[in-house]
Amino acid sequence: MSGLFDDLLQPLGDKQRDALVSAWAALEYGSELASEAALPALRDAALRHLLERMLQRTGRTLVRTGTYLWTSGYRDDISAELAANGWGILPPLERAALILVLIHSVAIPRAEGRLVGDDWQSPHPTTPTCLRKLSQVHGQRRLSDALRWLRTAGLVRVARGADPGTTGASYVPGPALHRLTPAARQRLQENLILAVGPDTALATAIMVRRNPGRPQP
Repeated sequence: MSGLFDDLLQPLGDKQRDALVSAWAALEYGSELASEAALPALRDAALRHLLERMLQRTGRTLVRTGTYLWTSGYRDDISAELAANGWGILPPLERAALILVLIHSVAIPRAEGRLVGDDWQSPHPTTPTCLRKLSQVHGQRRLSDALRWLRTAGLVRVARGADPGTTGASYVPGPALHRLTPAARQRLQENLILAVGPDTALATAIMVRRNPGRPQP
């Protein structure tokens, strides 16, 4: 970080500089969400603006994750550029496993009225039974390897004891999904609709909006 933010930090007093550096580190490297109560740079509007400028220089942005809670994530333009160059694209099996977890722990409980809000956090774990029996991913070992990879990336996390009929872990969406910007979260929601209901009117509307002028099936 040396030199990267000097022009932003040098005009400030020691206390303000320390507050900004502490907040930046908590946002970028913390395993938990950053709280305004613990980080003055998030509470103060002027310091938060400087913090946003610091993040912008590394392709990142502030992401509000709840009342007084924040994290950081890739800017939407940077995410689009990385994806266009093949970076950050999940392999097919890992992508399928993540979609299964999102469907069974978020989409279905939300459709049944057991989950509110528009983020991807859920108290309804996806059991190994569901993942194995209600999917077309063949081979328990292949599915386990994919879930292990997703855990390492923070895209899913383990929830123990959710399935009394099995001895293995169950899964819910992981903390990395907190880092999605609102636009990225909407794309993920839309991709889930396209995955589970490609022939629905809502899926058609999404495809028309994404591809204006292209004939739709």
